[in-house]
Amino acid sequence: MLSQEKIISHRLLGLQHGIHQLVLRGAIAATAQPGQFVHLKVGATTEPLLRRPISIARIDRARGEITLFYRVAGRGTALLAGAKEGETLSVLGPVGKGFALPGEGELLLVAGGIGIFPLFSLLEAVDRSRVKVKVLWGAESREFFEGAGLAVLRELDVAYEVATLDGSLGQKGLVTDLLASNLRREGGGQGMLPSVMPGFGRGDSVLRVAACGPRGMLKAVTELCLRQAVPVEVCLEERMACGVGACLGCVCTVTTAAGPARRRVCTDGPVFDGREVVWDEG
Repeated sequence: MLSQEKIISHRLLGLQHGIHQLVLRGAIAATAQPGQFVHLKVGATTEPLLRRPISIARIDRARGEITLFYRVAGRGTALLAGAKEGETLSVLGPVGKGFALPGEGELLLVAGGIGIFPLFSLLEAVDRSRVKVKVLWGAESREFFEGAGLAVLRELDVAYEVATLDGSLGQKGLVTDLLASNLRREGGGQGMLPSVMPGFGRGDSVLRVAACGPRGMLKAVTELCLRQAVPVEVCLEERMACGVGACLGCVCTVTTAAGPARRRVCTDGPVFDGREVVWDEG
């Protein structure tokens, strides 16, 4: 669906990392699902020609609003950063296949860097009276977290652990280190923040993992989950052109009963069963 969405709020969150928060109001919020994305026209002319894909981070159906977070990384996002409140943007969406919503059990959300953004909408959509949720988030430093939405996790009052490469916040190391230790725990809740949900552990309930981040991280997350027979969904980050499955510019390889197959990340994904993705394709 092509929609003209009004810019309700547009602000820079972290100067050092160039992360912006963009709130749009229009028709897309009515049908958007966690894990889907939108394709934005970023210029007033046909230059640049291609739209930019951005994950939907928060969905407010009552207000008809979606929230997007993005990092300025090139000409297209630099142009988008100049959009003003009150203006409208041409938005194609919602696009793609999103996350499955568990109705019970336990859910670990695993994020690497800006991979946290599509997980925000999943976190908000899950019925936390029936599903125990915990967020594991890794990045380079405290400064990144403070400029990339750590306040959202605090606002949502969710259990979380963080890891930083420089050790400036949380555990020093990788988010996969946090995942490995959480998967090893049996019903204890050790290591959780004392102010949030105690008793997190595998116990007799079903544990699932949903992850988004760099490809190498997603591969490692999937391997850890496979060892523990834990279902895992991954949200792939790929460069896209058309965003509607026509150009085949964002394909990945998955395993099927009939053998390897090519899938379009924009329409068949971006969320896939991590166990089906061929991570080592050349």
